[in-house]
Parts: sequence; C-alpha cells; structure tokens
Amino acid sequence: MRTALALCALLGALLVTGTAPAASTGDHSCKKVKGVGVGQDLGGGNTVATITKSGLLKGTTAAHFDITGGAPPVLTFAGHITFTTKKGTLTLDLTGTFDISTGAFTGVGVPSSGTGRFAGATGSVTLTGVEDFVTGTFTETLSGQLCLVHGDDEGGDDD
Repeated sequence: MRTALALCALLGALLVTGTAPAASTGDHSCKKVKGVGVGQDLGGGNTVATITKSGLLKGTTAAHFDITGGAPPVLTFAGHITFTTKKGTLTLDLTGTFDISTGAFTGVGVPSSGTGRFAGATGSVTLTGVEDFVTGTFTETLSGQLCLVHGDDEGGDDD
C-alpha cells in the first residue's frame, strides 16, 4: 500500500509540474534560480541575452520562439532557450505569453537537455520581462528551481 501511494504521489507530481521531484537520497541538489537578463530581439523569433545576478545561470542565452496562438493583444509562444555558463549548458522547452500592446512577456521552461553540471537537470524556470519595441531590447527576471542530478559536485555557483 505504501509503495502504491508513493507511486501515485510521483505520478501526480509529474502530471502537475512536468518534472519529477528531487530525490531525497542526497543524489540531487535543488537550487533556487534567480537572476536578471538584458537582451536583444534579433527578429524572426530569435533572441540573445546576458544573464547576471544569478550564480546558477550566469552567462548568456540564445533562444528561438514561434507564435502558437492566442488572440491579440496577447499571443502564446513556444520554443527553446539555451543557457551557456562556465559549467555547462541548459536547454529549456519554454511556453508563455507575449502582450503585443505592452511588450510584456512571461514564459515557463522545463529542462530538455543539458551538459556539465546541468546534465539530467529537472525543475522549472520562469522568465518575466518587457521588450522595448523601438530598440528591440528587453529586460527579464528569472525565478524557479533546478535540481541537479550530481548535486553541486563541480564547485560553487558561477558568481
């Protein structure tokens, strides 16, 4: 009975969050994600940004997004964003909304692949920001939690 309840709890977590909870055996190290990004819309759904004030994801990003629906002024999008840090890369599958009247956007991403410290990572990252339509620049904040399979065996954050 206990095994069945544990399996139901795990399946419930997967259905609600899209990711498995971190193992309690010490083989995962979950870290809060926070940071600030400044970037550029390159057109055609492509963006680049520099992430600062975030030990875990400090570095750069490259992303591609496609509009998937919605009704003006709020459109929905989906795509991939890759974070490149000193300790590896992390690619997230990201979905969200973009308000074409204000430039405001919000996206939530889950890991789809990673290298180095991010290999096998789980969790989610939320990006919230605003784009300036005149210059194509945007600012964003990052929040969420990532669980690293091998803990923090490569040393401290990238600060």
